[in-house]
Amino acid sequence: MKQVVQNYKSGELALLDVPVPGCKPGGVLVRSAFSLISTGTELMKVSEAGMSMVGKARSRPDQVAKVMQSVATNGVPATYRKVMGKLDSYTPLGYSLCGVVEQVGPGIDDVKVGDLVACAGNEHALHAELNWVPKNLYTPVPDGLAPRHAAFGTVGSIAMQGVRQGEPQLGEVALVIGLGLIGQLVAQLLTASGVRVVGADPDPARCALAERLGAAACGDPASAAVEAAVAELTDGHGVDQVYLAAGGGSNQPVELAARLCRDRGRVVDIGKCRLDLPWNAYYEKELDVRFSRSYGPGRYDPAYELEGRDYPIGYVRWTERRNLACFLDLLARDRVDVEPLISHVADFDDAVGTYQRLKDGELKAVAVLFRYPGPGPADEPAEAETPAPTVTVPRVRRGGKTPATRLAHAPVRIAFAGAGNYATSMLLPHLAQRDGVELSTVVTTTALSAANAKRKFGFDRASTDLDAMLEDKSVDAVFVVTRHSSHAELTRRALLAGKAVFVEKPLALTEDELADVLAAVEESGNDRLQVGFNRRFAPLLQEAKQRFGARSGPANLRYLVNAGRLQHGSWYLQQGTEGSRFDGEGGHFIDTASWLLDADPVSVYATAAPGNEDLNVVLRYPDGSTATISYVTTGAAGFPKETLDLVADGKVLRLDDFVRASVHSRKRWVSSRLPKARDKGQNAELAAFVRAVRTGGPMPVPLESLAATTAATLAVRTGLAGGAPVTLARAR
Repeated sequence: MKQVVQNYKSGELALLDVPVPGCKPGGVLVRSAFSLISTGTELMKVSEAGMSMVGKARSRPDQVAKVMQSVATNGVPATYRKVMGKLDSYTPLGYSLCGVVEQVGPGIDDVKVGDLVACAGNEHALHAELNWVPKNLYTPVPDGLAPRHAAFGTVGSIAMQGVRQGEPQLGEVALVIGLGLIGQLVAQLLTASGVRVVGADPDPARCALAERLGAAACGDPASAAVEAAVAELTDGHGVDQVYLAAGGGSNQPVELAARLCRDRGRVVDIGKCRLDLPWNAYYEKELDVRFSRSYGPGRYDPAYELEGRDYPIGYVRWTERRNLACFLDLLARDRVDVEPLISHVADFDDAVGTYQRLKDGELKAVAVLFRYPGPGPADEPAEAETPAPTVTVPRVRRGGKTPATRLAHAPVRIAFAGAGNYATSMLLPHLAQRDGVELSTVVTTTALSAANAKRKFGFDRASTDLDAMLEDKSVDAVFVVTRHSSHAELTRRALLAGKAVFVEKPLALTEDELADVLAAVEESGNDRLQVGFNRRFAPLLQEAKQRFGARSGPANLRYLVNAGRLQHGSWYLQQGTEGSRFDGEGGHFIDTASWLLDADPVSVYATAAPGNEDLNVVLRYPDGSTATISYVTTGAAGFPKETLDLVADGKVLRLDDFVRASVHSRKRWVSSRLPKARDKGQNAELAAFVRAVRTGGPMPVPLESLAATTAATLAVRTGLAGGAPVTLARAR
């Protein structure tokens, strides 16, 4: 299928061939009939992409701050790869469309195949021939409403949420500053609510359009016309509400709002404009400044948008989906008219040219629609339709079928399930340039992610079909780099399919999942498994361990992990489905400790303050050695992320965040202070895995160790719940 995309680094716009998205549970696959270009938001994004790198940085200081933090944590090379990988990727455009349901996913019962729906979301209602849309981001189109009008649903919801934030009442007067697409819809919604509207925009054509659609008076904000109209309609008191629907870098809108708003009036920011509030003006009138966040309650909440969890109507009357349905109802009852706003309807095949004409100013438009080819609705009205716990480490059994053999001299053909930030910045750059490796297929849930990975790293195919990838006899190894909750099941399936598997940590989130993976090993006889515990492969740590040498007595190891806080909205915070942060990455540190101590732990004791993510984990080993892992999120951001000390036999090994290492004994060794990069071992780990797959030799880490580390990680949760040490008993 085709999709409109943009490369943020170069500014290139393209109509790209991408895989058809899969129809996942909790949503529907929709074939687009019409999609709407947001001439404000989307053109701003298009313009930003055409800026120099300095210009991009100035326009997004929030992102620059994130980059600087990443440099402090991960070093310059890793951060550079991550940032360039993001910039040099195709990103989607679009967020408002109408289309026909082509496939219904499990758990959906409110629509059926063939129904006409309006869809929302900048990840789901894209300018693409097909989109997968979760339940709370679509709504059926009322009988009699034309598909081209229903395509306005999302922008209509944005305007409606802004109006709701203003709390208008019958007979009031409102000022709408900015009469682009959102401003025009705000003006109509206010008029439909019994509010008299004054509009302000420097474009006389837009002012005339707003007056034709019900505004009492409109004019250039720099002229006296707007102020005169407000004085006449309000007897000189000023408007009750001001809606900022303008964009740009001028502070004129907020200054005009203060001047024309009545005492204790409301100012609602809907657009993205400069907000340097003149303190005296806003203080003296005690103005109430409010923000309107996109389509309404539910926006940016993964539980609502992706998992379909609705808010009770008694507590949240107007959610994203209810706003969308309400706006469509107003359209169907002719209370709002979007037809006069449509300046141009372009064939989807001419999408790139249409954007270019809009950007160059050749096409002057309030609203532009893309019309899609192929079967779909005509542009006419649609028809209706308490003791100390013990955790058993599963015994690793091998048996059953033998995996297919491969020629040792043939390239290792690798497929990827998942192509997120970690895969594209820390794994694929190394694999793409490694001799003896062929990147076969990349499978992702979103079509564009797969297309980006195919373009950047040279995969033969991009797909959303996981089953086809697993059934491909030419694939030797599968990398599982998806969200944590899917790791165990995808690993199990890949092992049963006879593939060598590299799964990013964690291997499993529950003891049952771990048992299922090991059962797949036993059933298939395929034990070709590696978990992404890369730190034991770090060159600096390997050299330090070698210089530390053998030990005769028990050791004490202290590992401080200054993990830091996650950004709001990170999927790592979805503990209900993805496990805790320590479930996800704790195996890294347990594996590193076990490798340094040359053994697997026999017990785990974990403590944490109530309601605090910080925790301490004490691991005990067969020879009496102990390892204490302090995993904290409340430390200083500028402090190194990982520091480690190993003490035994009168010797001390110290690691400072993979930047510097030292060993203190009869002879002191200190590594270079300025390594070329902070190398945490990914490249060496991948080399070892590829070599094992190619030669048929042992996997880099014994399967027993992978299982023991995973069991110890899971035992931390058990220990926290029970408040007692957890014995790691070996299954017989």
